[in-house]
Amino acid sequence: MPFEKMKKKQTKHIKFQNQQNTRAHFDIVKLEELYQRTDLDHSIEAHHKVEFYILLFIEKGNGFHAIDFTDYKCSKGTLLTIRKDQIHKFFKSQKLKGSLLLFTNEFLVSYLEKIEAQKTMLLFNEQLGVPKIQLSDSEFKNIQQIIKRINDEYFSVNDGHSLSIIRSELHILITKLFRIKSEGKQFNFEKKYLNEFIEFQRLVEKNVNKTLKIKDFASLMGVSTKTINTITKNIVNKSAKQFVDEISTKQIKRLLLNTNLSIKEIAYKSGFEETTNFYKYFKRQTETTPEQFRIGK
Repeated sequence: MPFEKMKKKQTKHIKFQNQQNTRAHFDIVKLEELYQRTDLDHSIEAHHKVEFYILLFIEKGNGFHAIDFTDYKCSKGTLLTIRKDQIHKFFKSQKLKGSLLLFTNEFLVSYLEKIEAQKTMLLFNEQLGVPKIQLSDSEFKNIQQIIKRINDEYFSVNDGHSLSIIRSELHILITKLFRIKSEGKQFNFEKKYLNEFIEFQRLVEKNVNKTLKIKDFASLMGVSTKTINTITKNIVNKSAKQFVDEISTKQIKRLLLNTNLSIKEIAYKSGFEETTNFYKYFKRQTETTPEQFRIGK
């Protein structure tokens, strides 16, 4: 049977749900409790796409967690940032202990000033740095204390003031993570061209299925292709073409794992009129064929 006609289970889209407080846009879950749950409508060990933000904090043990097709090693002091619309999966391990802080964009935007909300979103932007932070012993204790206060406020107090206090604590937590990343030179959030880069990224993610040409994105931004390259070189140390190809490839991978579309349909949806050109492009970017990637070979 041709591969394209084989039935393939789609990647699950996970919407934000809070059973304890249906009106809240925040939740906190113990990792070890999540591993034991049997009431979920999806397997956490299969790729799934989240429609909210996650901070995954590891307190004990060793293991792995996958974010957008990359496996990250986890141990005590690992903190992973997973942004809305990313695909991730768990590798169950009885040795891993920790917490997941889950929240929607609305939870922060409804409380923070616009500039602070935008800054928070930068922390979750995987294009600006890897989604893994490895905390030192002192940083670990500091972050652990904040998360414990959030946990106590959420489960033990849980009154009319709790969500406001949790927002404030979460804001402190995220600001401290900014400091850690900045001091560790993982990223300088005050860099020149940062706003222009964010706009370029937004345009690429929105339009990469229509064009891969840098001149088209330059036209949308009202700048030259040289300026676009200056922006990407300054922020992510890549050419504009490399950056566009990375976004395009990631979106193709998501379609391969996230839909039952045939390879031909994915090629067309990704902006390729000829399937042959699509094959060549994907093989050049990933050193594998679309079919091989889809079945995990």
